[in-house]
This record gives sequence, structure tokens and C-alpha cells, in this order.
Amino acid sequence: MKAIILAAGYATRLRPLTDTWAKELLPVGGEPIIDRIVDALAEVDDLEAIHVVTNSRKAPGFHAWAEGRDVVVHDDGTMSNEDRLGAIGDMQFVIEHEHIDDDLLVIAGDNLFDFSLAEYVAFWRSKGRASAIAVRDVGSRELASQYGIVALDGDARVTDFVEKPADPPSTLAAIATYLYHREHVPLVRSYLDAGESPDQPGRFAAWLQAREPVYGWVFESTWYDIGNHEQLLEADNRMRAASGLPERETYSPT
Repeated sequence: MKAIILAAGYATRLRPLTDTWAKELLPVGGEPIIDRIVDALAEVDDLEAIHVVTNSRKAPGFHAWAEGRDVVVHDDGTMSNEDRLGAIGDMQFVIEHEHIDDDLLVIAGDNLFDFSLAEYVAFWRSKGRASAIAVRDVGSRELASQYGIVALDGDARVTDFVEKPADPPSTLAAIATYLYHREHVPLVRSYLDAGESPDQPGRFAAWLQAREPVYGWVFESTWYDIGNHEQLLEADNRMRAASGLPERETYSPT
């Protein structure tokens, strides 16, 4: 199995902070967000490689961060939000560059979670030739409208996936943590060749579930989607409290 951490977005909602910092390298509770993801990946026994894909503006910071770590950093060659490849485009960029022919774990680099990736992988493996999505009940239809919303049958197979619906049919949201069976990985190229959107990683999962078996692994533990300044401050203060650090009224990366 290989892993891709998506870190090539431009985090425009966190400007001006992200004019100088990569969002994924921002400390939360005293530790960079991406470090927490890499630590979680250590639970996956058969993980052979971790790939981080970023853009040319953020690449120097990621190369410095990666020194001494067993990760591979990829620069996708883009310089602005206007010419970005998009999350799915970046997945394909790494798949092609590394000739990946293996099961693939894809995680957005701004995801903070407490669940066990080993448990998630065990669930996925129990489903045979299938892919999987991590799913959480966000408890509010207002919040649900900001995410991809899934429907599951009695065996946890995804039967519907709607990206950011104005009127969510439920509050069961897909988070950007996906497990793709090796036979489904080449379909990323098929998806893009069909002219589908290269942005928002859930769009490929939504397209895939209509064609191949995809299952939803429901978890209840803490999860943060670091999308704006308020979410960043909340996550930072909760992590600081857990580490015995004082809370802050405003976020600072230092």
C-alpha cells in the first residue's frame, strides 16, 4: 500500500496567514498538522511509502520539513490558485510520476482526526475488491451542506454520494480520507479523461461508487476540518488543552 497526503491547495480562506505558511505545516497544539497525519500512518502495517504532493510556492517548506523523515515530496509545478491541478489532478500527478500500481490511501493534509487508520484499513480489507470512505455524522444539516454526504445500505456500501448539497438528505459526511483498491486506482485517469472536475477529492469517490463497490467506515471520534480561521483556532485550543498548554484568544503559528 502507498499513501498520498494532499497538500497542494492554496488555503485562500486562511489568508494572510497562508501567504507565508503552508496550511498543512501550521502547528496545532504545538505540532504541525501534517506530523499528526504521518504519526497516524505509522499504524498501517503494510504501508510502503508516503507521498506528499504540494505546489511550487509551498515546496521549499515541505522539502525542509521532510528532511530526516521517510516521506517523498512532490512539487506539482503550479504557482497560484488559478492554475492549480486540483486534488484529483494531484492524485493522478503522483500516481503517474511514481507508477503506482498498488492499493492507495489518500488523506487531505488539513485533516485532524483521532481514529485508528489500522481499524479503518481492517474494515476496508474485510470488503474484498472494494474502496472505502471514512464517514462521520456531523450532527447538523447546516454543517452537512459543506461536505460530501453519503447514504449507506445495511452492509455499509455507499449507495449515494452528493457533494455539498444545498439541502442535505442526511448529516452523514465523507471526510477526505479514502482507501482505493489497486484495481480502482487506474480509474482516476478514466475519471479525468471523461472531463470530470479535477478539484475536491470527494468527487472521484462519488463517481466511483456509481461504478464500483465503495464502502463507508463510520467513526465517532474527534475530527477537525481546518478550513478557516475559526476552525483553526478551535482545533489549536483543543489540542493545546490536551497537551497541557494554555488556550489562546487568537491563533499564532509561533
